[in-house]
Amino acid sequence: MRNVSAKQTQKLAMAGIWGGGVITLLLLIVIIGYVLIQGLPGINWEFLSTNPKGGLSGEGGILSTVVSTLYLIGITLVLLVPIGIGSAVYLSEYAPNNRLTRIIRYGIETLAGIPSIIFGLFGYALFVTVLSFNFSILSGALTLVCLLLPTMITTTEEALKAVSYSYREAALALGTTKWQMISRIVLPSAIPGIVTAVILCIGRAIGETACLYVTMGGSAAMPSSLLEGGRTLSLHVFYLAMETNAMDKAMATAAVLIIIIILINALTNLLAGRFQKRLKGIS
Repeated sequence: MRNVSAKQTQKLAMAGIWGGGVITLLLLIVIIGYVLIQGLPGINWEFLSTNPKGGLSGEGGILSTVVSTLYLIGITLVLLVPIGIGSAVYLSEYAPNNRLTRIIRYGIETLAGIPSIIFGLFGYALFVTVLSFNFSILSGALTLVCLLLPTMITTTEEALKAVSYSYREAALALGTTKWQMISRIVLPSAIPGIVTAVILCIGRAIGETACLYVTMGGSAAMPSSLLEGGRTLSLHVFYLAMETNAMDKAMATAAVLIIIIILINALTNLLAGRFQKRLKGIS
C-alpha cells in the first residue's frame, strides 16, 4: 500500500475540517430556517401583546412569557456573571496548585455534567421550600445560577489562561499591583472569551425547561414581582406542543425565542466590544 504524503494528509485534514464546518452551518441554517418559515406567519401584534389564555387551541399570545423570560435572564446574569468571573479569577490567578484547588476544579467539572432536573429538585427543596420563595422567577433564577456557574467558571478560566503570561510579567515589572495587572491587562484581553461564556449561559438559560418547571411553576399570568411565578418562552413552547393542538403557535413562539436569542447575543457582543475598548483606553 502506497504511503500517503504529507501534502495529501494536509488536504485530507483540511477537507475534513471544512466538511465538518459546512455540515454544522447547514444544520444551523436548516433548523433556524425551518422554525422561522413555519413561525413568522403566525406572529402579529395581537400575538405579541396578549397573555396566554390556555385551552386546547392555545388561545392568547406570549406577552407574559416574554416578560418572564427577560426578567429571568436579567436576574440570572446579574448574579451569575460577577460570581463566575470572580471565581475564575481566583482559580486562575490566586489559587495555589495544591490538593484543595484540584478538588475544587474536580467539583466544578462534576457539577457541569449533572442533569438540569437534579438542579431543579435542589432549587425546589432549597429556594421554593426552605427559603419560602415559592414558585417564582427568583427561585428559577437562583436555580439557573447554580446550574450555569460551572460553565461560566470553566470557560472564563480558560479565557484567562489564554492570555499570554508575558503580559503579566511586563505589567508587574512596571510596578503595578497584582490586582491592577488583572483588572487592567488580563481581564480586558480575556473579554472575547468571557463574552463567549456569557453567550453560552444565556443560550442555555433561555432553552432550559426541566429545572424551571419545578421552580417557577409555569404560571401564564403577567408577573408583577420577582416573587411571583412565571412561564418562560421555552416552557410555553413545551406546553403548546404537548398540551394543545396549536402547533402553529408553538412554532411562532419558537421563532420569537430564536429572534430574542440573536438580539441578546448581538447586544452582548456590542457592549463587550465597547467595554474592552474603554478598558484599553481606545476612544
